[in-house]
Amino acid sequence: MTMLGSEPSSVHFPDSAEVPESTWHFELRSLIYDFLTLAFGNVAAIGCDQFVYWDPSNPRACLSPDAFLCFGAKDEHFRSWKVWERGVPHVAVEIVSDSDASELSWDEKLDRYRCLGVSELVWFDAESPAHPLRIWDLVGDHLLERRLLEPCAQSRLLGGYWLPIEEPNGGLTLRLSRDEAGLSLFPTLAEYNAERLCEEAEARRMEAEARRTEAEARRTEAEARRIAEESLRRETDARRAAEQRIVELEAELKRRS
Repeated sequence: MTMLGSEPSSVHFPDSAEVPESTWHFELRSLIYDFLTLAFGNVAAIGCDQFVYWDPSNPRACLSPDAFLCFGAKDEHFRSWKVWERGVPHVAVEIVSDSDASELSWDEKLDRYRCLGVSELVWFDAESPAHPLRIWDLVGDHLLERRLLEPCAQSRLLGGYWLPIEEPNGGLTLRLSRDEAGLSLFPTLAEYNAERLCEEAEARRMEAEARRTEAEARRTEAEARRIAEESLRRETDARRAAEQRIVELEAELKRRS
């Protein structure tokens, strides 16, 4: 169970440790942190590979999730996360691979997450393409694994679906999507900015097209007005010529009479 209280002044809680990490692992956890921060940074605090402590008397009681999220906490810079000061994280993500193996076995980590009291635990292994995703939910004092019938898994706290996505190079990455098919991914900041740029470019294109259409309409209207005026002028000239001819004929008849 989560232990709350104040930490003894003599207890030291480290902020960091030298742990080898592959570039792939770094890029993936950074990507998850990126889209979580963009989506939930205004309502939650998001961490990435910081130590999380839940026992104020035992600094060895800790974990360092690849990403975690705590609703209701202010999203600000922090060196480590202490539950008795900031609250229990609601969601945690663990990226596993042979190249980034931890000193702890998965069973040991799972027991620590149970002690932490995290509500949703996401396990992702890109090197296991057949079963890359596993989910545990906190039920009472226990973390119970879901039976996943689909490649994706609904996040009951984040309003989306955890989904393995195949990259162009053939590898897998973990994303959060608003739909089960992955057609509406929660974007990273770079993706969000790129989408905004595309939308702005499309808006500019449509605005320019509207201006061209309006200018063409004005030209068409002006041409129609010119043709109408020319037609009216010709009609007026013809009428005047006819009237003049009538006057001349009447004069000729009068002269002959």
